[in-house]
Amino acid sequence: MDKGFQSGDKSRFVNAGGAGKADALPKALRGLAEPFESGAEIPIEGLLDRIGEARIVMLGEASHGTSEFYLARERITRALIEQKGFSFVAIEGDWPDAARIDHYVRHAEYPPSEWTAFSRFPTWMWRNEEVQGFVDWLREFNRTRPASERVAFHGLDLYSLYSSIRAVLDYLEEVDPDLAVDARQRYECLAPFEGEPATYARAALDPAYQTCEKPVLDMLRELLSRHRRYAEHDSDRFLDAVQNARLVADAEEYYRTLYYGTHSAWNLRDTHMFQTLADLLDHYGSGSKAIVWAHNSHVGDSVATDMGRRGEFNIGRLARARYGDAVYVVGFGTDHGTVAAASNWDAPMEIKSVRPALAGSYEHACHETGLPCFLLPMRNAAGELRQALEPQKLERAIGVIYRPETERQSHYFRACLPEQFDEFVWLDETSAITPLSTGAVPGMPDTYPFGV
Repeated sequence: MDKGFQSGDKSRFVNAGGAGKADALPKALRGLAEPFESGAEIPIEGLLDRIGEARIVMLGEASHGTSEFYLARERITRALIEQKGFSFVAIEGDWPDAARIDHYVRHAEYPPSEWTAFSRFPTWMWRNEEVQGFVDWLREFNRTRPASERVAFHGLDLYSLYSSIRAVLDYLEEVDPDLAVDARQRYECLAPFEGEPATYARAALDPAYQTCEKPVLDMLRELLSRHRRYAEHDSDRFLDAVQNARLVADAEEYYRTLYYGTHSAWNLRDTHMFQTLADLLDHYGSGSKAIVWAHNSHVGDSVATDMGRRGEFNIGRLARARYGDAVYVVGFGTDHGTVAAASNWDAPMEIKSVRPALAGSYEHACHETGLPCFLLPMRNAAGELRQALEPQKLERAIGVIYRPETERQSHYFRACLPEQFDEFVWLDETSAITPLSTGAVPGMPDTYPFGV
């Protein structure tokens, strides 16, 4: 690591704007922060009071590979389920993979699957010991509850195109074999691209190419038209089939538009995730409540960031627009430590050192408070703190890829923190998640979602 970025090197704290300005924000932060010593000791009661009667609580993360973010998020989630009766957890993960988790935690009687949940890149994002701990807790929590009151676990994302096709076909083979034949013919259009779905985008650029848009949309409409006939027998399984069919339709559009620009692809993806969330709230009824686990860049209001200026929006913006103050969004941040990430897409996971935050960033100001961990309530922040927080500053985002050698260009953007989140969780030093091996778990049932 470059010595100029080691955590003990105080030269990084020099600010060209002068000591007075550099000290103003850390001082304001210390005035309102609720300190704690570690993620395991996060002060829950005050946070729950501030969440109040919110119907949707979105819990972010500043990277996809930081243990403390997962553990703190789990602690908050458990409290929301136990004390406020939340109905389901929805993650930035694919629907069919999360369905394996859902079957397991809700003790559903489904046959063992021949595939492993979350086995595609980035496998470590959900296949890790931190998530496994929550999954095992949720299964035990649901054990003695009536089936209708068990807390569910769902995926919001759309990358599982071919797993979703297989799920739709399996469902129809059982409930309507004639329609299954039609579905197989309609989805055949996408079969040549199974090895690399992104190649569909290149094919679709050719004006002479007949895209798969119409057949996959027709299949979704066909399923929806049979709602009364199918759902009365098993509404959860019908929901699963419809969401998989919707995923296929949205993923087809997503891959088809990849070469038209990343903005449209991003917006399509987050629209799909938001619509899945809204469908789940409708499915579970007017009194249902959702917890969302996704990256800060998805849950923090995009209007308050560079994303909004680029014409991008996210789940947080869409949820705020529809549900207003019934949405409570919690962001996370760290200064230094380690993270599980890759150097390129589809590259091996590495444990990488996280460089201390750049001067001029929110993370740098949080580090300068000298507090190891704290909660920062911002929904009703006023006065000195609001004034100090509102001018846009740099903020860091590490996804499944981390490139510290180009960190400023690759991982920082400008944002207004109190407009982006209602609350911010600061964990100054953090460590990488622990990925699970791909072997079977001894002593676990065949339906165990992380086993082979």
